[in-house]
Amino acid sequence: MTTFAASRPYADPVAAARQLIQLAASVEPVQDGRIHTEKINAPFLFTLKGSASEYRAGLEYALRKGWLELHESGTYVRLLTTVEMLAAR
Repeated sequence: MTTFAASRPYADPVAAARQLIQLAASVEPVQDGRIHTEKINAPFLFTLKGSASEYRAGLEYALRKGWLELHESGTYVRLLTTVEMLAAR
């Protein structure tokens, strides 16, 4: 069977979550460690060309693993781990 579509780098939720952590770590947090979600979702969607479903799957994976904390309003996240800690895992 011939595949015509290129493989998507963030189709795996783990890869998407790790990329979100890297993006979050590169953003200067505002008060109390808050990172506005648009600071990580815009680069993921438009610069890295990830899809909305890949973003959501990565975000949910990062939340389940305790890497990120999402505010109930969905307007910001807090980084609960570091890129170095993820590399050690």
